[in-house]
Amino acid sequence: MELDKLYCADSRKMREVDDGSVQLIVTSPPYNVGKDYAQHQDGMEFEEYLEFLNTVWKECLRVLCRGGRIAVNVANTWRKPYLPLNAYIARQMIDLGFQMRGEIIWDKGASAGISTAWGSFARASNPTLRDVHEYILVFSKESFRLEETHGAESGIENLEFVEWTRSIWRDPQNQVDDAQNSIWKFDTQSKRRRNGANATAHPTPFPLDLPLRLILLYTNIGDIVLDPFIGSGTTALAAKMTQRHFLGYEISREYCDLAEERLAALDVPPVMQERIARKKKRGGERERGRAGEGEKGR
Repeated sequence: MELDKLYCADSRKMREVDDGSVQLIVTSPPYNVGKDYAQHQDGMEFEEYLEFLNTVWKECLRVLCRGGRIAVNVANTWRKPYLPLNAYIARQMIDLGFQMRGEIIWDKGASAGISTAWGSFARASNPTLRDVHEYILVFSKESFRLEETHGAESGIENLEFVEWTRSIWRDPQNQVDDAQNSIWKFDTQSKRRRNGANATAHPTPFPLDLPLRLILLYTNIGDIVLDPFIGSGTTALAAKMTQRHFLGYEISREYCDLAEERLAALDVPPVMQERIARKKKRGGERERGRAGEGEKGR
């Protein structure tokens, strides 16, 4: 199986990916609310859309290893009536045999924009709630525990682990002390095209911090991360930055080309080496501190 590869193909048949080979899937499926998704038929009937997703989830179950995780970023659909897409997807995954591990709330804050769909403004007749959050649903395959086939070093720091295992992520400026819950707060990724690794023309790109956190939390260095709806390549960028292998599927040639451009432009700093060195240094300091306390007690 070839690694670090993007396929301009339909993820309902991921023939290039071996059974049980992937440690983590991070993805955000098309919203199906009329956004401009290049060649994807965004706007299909809801039941047809659910069946489309279910076919992809079956493939995800096949390629995940035992204990592997899938994290699905999903927004509820803006329709009448309001449709809790997160609940539909959770039901699909559980019915397929995934074990649900929890959900994270992504608080989009001010970057979610201001909707004009108020219903009745300042009147009780028909006020309409405006979503400023999305969900990240987390599931595992067969087991809660992931076998550490590529070693046990993830690069995550202890304080990050404590904060990111809570289900609210609020963190607009990467301030760890503000990310204490199961709501994660990031600004949405700009849709404006730019040059280099930051370029994006996708209608709903998620912020780089989102897959970065999930990858650091759920995988080790050398593991394989897959995104079946990779769009402009953000998940692959996060995997490359953290020394994981990536695989991705996208049916739009435009987005595939953009993702390849972003990956080629990425200058990977020695982030993981620095993280591991800091972690080891702090561990050594704690050991010396405990040894000193033992000497005092004698």
